[in-house]
Amino acid sequence: MRKNQIWKIYGTEYKKMTMELLEKTDLAALISDRKLRIGIKPNLVCPTPADFGATTHPEIVAGILEYLQGHGFSHLVMAEGSWVGDRTSEALEYCGYRELSERYGVEFKDTKKLPFHAADCGGLELNLTDIVDEVDFWINVPVLKGHCQTKMTCALKNMKGLLPDSEKRRFHRMGLHKPIAHLSAGIRQDFIVVDHICGDPDFEEGGSPLVRNCIMASRDPVLTDSYACALLGLSAADVPYVGMAEKLGTGTADLKNAEIICLNGGEEEREEGNAASRRVLDVSYAVEEVDSCSACYGSLIPALYRLKEEGLLDQLKDKIAIGQGHQGKTGKLGIGRCTKNFAFSIPGCPPDEEKIYQELKKYILAET
Repeated sequence: MRKNQIWKIYGTEYKKMTMELLEKTDLAALISDRKLRIGIKPNLVCPTPADFGATTHPEIVAGILEYLQGHGFSHLVMAEGSWVGDRTSEALEYCGYRELSERYGVEFKDTKKLPFHAADCGGLELNLTDIVDEVDFWINVPVLKGHCQTKMTCALKNMKGLLPDSEKRRFHRMGLHKPIAHLSAGIRQDFIVVDHICGDPDFEEGGSPLVRNCIMASRDPVLTDSYACALLGLSAADVPYVGMAEKLGTGTADLKNAEIICLNGGEEEREEGNAASRRVLDVSYAVEEVDSCSACYGSLIPALYRLKEEGLLDQLKDKIAIGQGHQGKTGKLGIGRCTKNFAFSIPGCPPDEEKIYQELKKYILAET
C-alpha cells in the first residue's frame, strides 16, 4: 500500500469489512516483524456508544485484532485516554472495549494513569505518555467527525489521547492547531483505519450522527485529514493544523496526487459540506471563547443551539465567556470553573449541557 493511497469499503458488517480492508492493503506485510509491539489507538473521547457519532466502533478494532492475531502478531496493546472531565474507565466499559480486551486477551492502557516524559516534537517540547516509546508500530483508529473548535478531527488530532490530561489542557492554551501539528512529529502513525461509519459532522462528543457506513485505510495522516476535510465540505486551509503538519514533513495534504480506491463500488459520498448541519457556526456569535477545553465548549454549543431554536438566544444581551483565558478575571456572564469570579457563572469542569441550558434560560428570562 502506497502512502498516496486511501482505500475505502462500504457496508454494515464492520468487523468483516475491516478484515477485508486489511487483507487488501496487506497490513501484515507492512509490519513484517512478528516481534514488534503493535499499539492500537481508538477514539474513546467520552462514554457514548459508537452510533452516537463520537467513538470508534468496537467492531472495527475487533477486526484489527482478529486480523493481526490471525497473521501471527501477538504483542498487541490498546491505548487511549478520554478527554478532560471524563473517565476512560467509563468509556471503556460503556463502549464495549473492556469486553473486547478480555475476548482477545489484549491489554488496554488508560493513558490518564500512565507516567509521561518530555519529548522534542518537531521543535516543540510536548509531554507524551511513556506508552508512546514502548510501541513499535502504531495503528490509529480515529472517527471522522466535526469539532466545535478545530472544525474537523480525524487522524492527526486523535493522537492527543496519548497525552496526560495536563498536556491536553496546555494544548488548548496554545491554541490547539500548532501543538496538534507538532504532535504528528512526535508520534509516528504507521497505519490508519478511519471509522467513517456515522461520525457527527458538528460535535466531537456526538449526538447527531451522519451515517456513511464507510471504513477507510491509509498510511499518511496529513493526506487522511486533507481528505476528511473534503468530505466535510472544508478545505485543508480551514483546519490550520493540517497545513502545519505538512510543513513539518509528516505527510502531504495534496489530494490531486492521491489515489482513492473503493473496494466494493459503494455509494460515493457527496462532498457538499453538510452545510445544513454546521450548527456551531449558527450560535458561536454569542460566545467569547479564550483557550477553552473541548469538553466545556462541547457542552455549551448544543445548549446554545437549543436556546436558539426556542428563540431565546437572540435575546441574550451579554457575550458568554468560556475558557482558561478568563481565569482570575471578572465579567458579567461565564461558563465553567475558569469564570468563577464572574457575576454570573455556571460552575463545573465541565458543566453538562442540560445544566448550561437551564441556567442560561433562567438568566435570559430574568434579563428580559
